[in-house]
Amino acid sequence: MSPRKRRQRIRVLQYGVLVAAIVAAAAIADWGQIVDVFFNVDAARQTVADGLGSALLHTVTYSLGGFVLAFIFGTILGLMRLSEVGPYRWIARAYVEFFRGLPTLIVFIALSLMPLAFPGMSIPFDPYGTVWLALGIVGAAYVAETVRAGVQAVPRGQVEAARSLGMSSAAATRKVVLPQAFRIMIPPLTNELIILVKDSSLVFAIGLALSDFELTTFGKSEANALANVTPLVVAGLAYLVITLPLSILVQRMEASTAKGR
Repeated sequence: MSPRKRRQRIRVLQYGVLVAAIVAAAAIADWGQIVDVFFNVDAARQTVADGLGSALLHTVTYSLGGFVLAFIFGTILGLMRLSEVGPYRWIARAYVEFFRGLPTLIVFIALSLMPLAFPGMSIPFDPYGTVWLALGIVGAAYVAETVRAGVQAVPRGQVEAARSLGMSSAAATRKVVLPQAFRIMIPPLTNELIILVKDSSLVFAIGLALSDFELTTFGKSEANALANVTPLVVAGLAYLVITLPLSILVQRMEASTAKGR
């Protein structure tokens, strides 16, 4: 038997095992119970009526605000990582390594407890400010690496050509390097936005009023009130309404970039 036919038979066998497992699971499942617990129509309608739209809006607001801060801080940190000044590189690298290794939940909790350590301290626009700052602090560490990689992907000849025209190093970076780098960075930055949308579910750690609930906290509250898992399923579908279009956008941008090469 040739290697090609052997691979084909192995693949057919794998597909057969998968289909058999699906059929067996479907046969033993209690579909009435599954539908009642996870896909209860009445519970879904109640979830929507109780404020799903408001929770969805809060999730988008938290995520976009955090992304804006992450983009600003991350761009600065990314340029610091590439700086010829040693202390700038050390500070930026220490920040990136620290917050990339720290769970986002801990940052949320730390920010919520800051007033205990510094009496009289308050974060503007709370709770939005606290959420934006927590997501921005963590997201900046990842955006910084994206910016660094994007800038390094720009051919060195572009900078040399700009300098030969009399541009200063700062002007060449601002007018030549960054515009090209940002086109390269758009797909990974969009992926970072998707991550922040999901990380916004951690705002439960700071304690929110009912009117400020995002999707996960809202879904959990509704699930407890209705004694049914359907609200969490509805909240999950609401997340997909946000993230799936972004994922499709990333795929199209990556395909477009590949064709351009």
